[in-house]
Formats: sequence, structure tokens, C-alpha cells
Amino acid sequence: MSKRRKRDVSTEPVELTITGMSHDGRGVAELGGKKVFVHGALPGELVRARLLARQRRYDDAEVVDILRASPQRVEPRCAHFGVCGGCALQHLDPAAQILSKQETLLQNLERIGKVTPGRVIEALTGPAWNYRRKARLSARYVIKKERLLIGFRERRGSYVAEMTECHVLDKRVAALLPQLTAMVSSLESREHIPQIEVACGDHMCALVFRHMVPLGSADLAILRAFALQHGIAVLLQPGGPESVHSLEPQRVELDFELPGYGLTLEFGPSDFIQVNAGLNQAMIAHALQLLQPGQSDVVLDLFCGLGNFTLPLARSAGKVVGVEGDAELVGKARHNAVRNGMENVEFHVADLTADMSRAGWLSHPYSKILIDPPRSGAEEMLALIASTGASRLVYVSCHPASLARDAGILVHDHGFELLAAGVMDMFPHTAHVESIALFERP
Repeated sequence: MSKRRKRDVSTEPVELTITGMSHDGRGVAELGGKKVFVHGALPGELVRARLLARQRRYDDAEVVDILRASPQRVEPRCAHFGVCGGCALQHLDPAAQILSKQETLLQNLERIGKVTPGRVIEALTGPAWNYRRKARLSARYVIKKERLLIGFRERRGSYVAEMTECHVLDKRVAALLPQLTAMVSSLESREHIPQIEVACGDHMCALVFRHMVPLGSADLAILRAFALQHGIAVLLQPGGPESVHSLEPQRVELDFELPGYGLTLEFGPSDFIQVNAGLNQAMIAHALQLLQPGQSDVVLDLFCGLGNFTLPLARSAGKVVGVEGDAELVGKARHNAVRNGMENVEFHVADLTADMSRAGWLSHPYSKILIDPPRSGAEEMLALIASTGASRLVYVSCHPASLARDAGILVHDHGFELLAAGVMDMFPHTAHVESIALFERP
């Protein structure tokens, strides 16, 4: 933390007019020629706010009173909203959330990439509540209070929010939060369980308990009983990700269906999957609609994971090649291809941040490409993408700034046109912006 920053500034509340919204969902105002980011405020509102921290270029504040409310303000559904850091926008009408995210995307494209899409794609939306099938919950036993807390991190600081309910978690886990907290509180090792990872498939939910000390027989028995009573899988993680193993049942089978393509994909509890199942299905369908794969196409799918796009693409394309840096995910992608009887796909392990110009999988004459990179984007792959001669590219992004940077490079350095771009509401009620863009090269 900067030495200039001062927390919990002791001042009288000030009146602020909110003129905009920041990328993380805070209202933006100005005080004495300096920007102020205000937690809990919305554009167009007049508020009384208390300053929390001062920095050289801006201040942090939070709402004390709303003097003039925005017509887009709604009552948050969750009692923990404002303290819990899991959501940032429950107080904003869902339609306005989408418009705000769309504005963020377009501003990033213009400001960072110096590009403007030929058209703005209508926002893709899916389930807005109980959509999170993947999450990481923190656990902390407070010795002085003799209480265990399980939840997301608090909005401010590193404390754990005490959650008795959650309206974005999968219902099968959200309904168990009080029982889960009581169960972990009863463990002898409760002070040494810092994290519980949630992973839900279509037919089973799993909880992965990170524990810093070996668990005794009594604790193991309590965990097994919890799994059996609630029909949920319990796994243990005594070390790194490779140490994850099942406690009850012996075999954990997580999967999700893509019914539009007759596919079922298996995944592990620690594997990356898109968190919103309904939006994921809409996203895949839209990506294929934009890419327009046909039997004459050989399609390259970069950052392919366990085949989320690769296998649906293979239902339409002549051949699809998936490339991913995580060898374990590639192994599961190959398994998923075999399980679903897909013979026109192949998968390769490759570090997509390194020089891949001599990679064997580049020997195919690709006509179309789909990429779904991490937050850092795909800057290292852009020249390679251009060298393939592919005429059409669909870019799925989880970070608008890296998409904007890469879009500028594709357009200004490699001769692509940005035909269309739009947002996808993968994480409703958060400030997270997922987007999709279509590029074409004459």
C-alpha cells in the first residue's frame, strides 16, 4: 500500500454529485478538482458521502445518505450487499448494468485500441441469480469471538464476509451455507481451513476443503457425514492443486451438458469452466454464429481449455485444432472428444505466451480462428494469428482493456477489420465485463 494513502479518513460527510461510474462499479464524483470514487453511489445521484481514504490523484468514499436517488436504483436482494465483495451492482437495475458494461467496452476500444466496431452486438444475457457454479469461499475462525466465518472477502480489506445467504451461488450450495458454517465450526481443525472451493456440474456439486494441518479421524467422519446427508461431494486439498483428492464419495464425476450439440463435458473440481451455465450455452451459440464454421473450414481454437468451444465447433467444421497451455486440461479435452465420439478434433499442449512460430500444429491451413484468452489477453499470439491467413476471427474476452489493446494491434498492424463487438453478462450484479468481438480480414 502506498505510504501516501490514509485509511478511515476522519472528516464530516460531504455532498457529492455523481457523474459517472468506474470500471469496478463505484460512483464517480469530483471534490476540489480531485476525483472521488464513491461506494454505493450511482450516476445522476446526489449523495452525502464519508471519505475513507486519500490518494494523490483520487479519494475513496462511501455513501452515508442518498439525497436524490437515480431512477435506476433498485433494492438489493441480498442482506449482505455492501459488505460482501461478491457483488458490486445489486443496487443497479439489471438493464442499466448491461448498458454500463457496454459503455465500458466501447470506451476501452476507443481509448486504448483506437478502434470502433462496425456494429454493437446486442448484449447476451442469461440467468441473473444463483448462476455461479464455480466460486472460492474464504473461511476464518475468529478466536476472540469463537465464531467461524465462511463467505467471500469483504468489499473493504481482507476480512471474510459473514454469509448466511447468497443469491448468486448455485442454489444447491447457497442453501447449505448455514449448515456448512455449523459443520466447519464443529471441526477440531476449524482454525486451519482457510478456503472452500465450490464446483457444480449439472448433476453433482463438490466442495474442496483446503486444510493446513492433517485432519483427524473425528473431523474426517464429520465431513463424510455432511457429504452423505446433503448429497454433495467433499474433497480435500492438503497442499497444492495436485493434492486434491476425494473423501466422499470415492469417485467424483462433474460434468455439464451442451444440449444444442449433443455434448457432455467432464471437468474436475479445480478446472476452469465458465461460471454461468446458461450464459455459456448462449455464448457458444453466438460465437459459432459469428464464426460461421462449415465443412470446408479448418478452425484453430486457442486457449481451448477442456473443449468448451472446440467440440461444438467440430459439429459444424471440417476439422478443429484446440491448443491450451495446461496439460491436464488438454488431457480432459481429449477425453471429452473420445467420450462424445468426436474424430475431427485434435488437441495440443503449448505455452501460448511463447514463440510458437515453429509449432507443428501451425502446419494446418486455418481459415477461421476462435480465441478465449485469460485476462492478460493474447498479444503474443496476434502476429501468429495473422500469419495463418485466416480470414475470420472471433475473440472471447474476460477483460475489456486487453481486448481493446489486442483489437488495436489486429486492426492497425495486421489488416483486420473490427466488424462487431458486444458484452455478455457472464457475472450479473458484478462489475466484471465479458465480451465478444468479430474480426475479418479481406
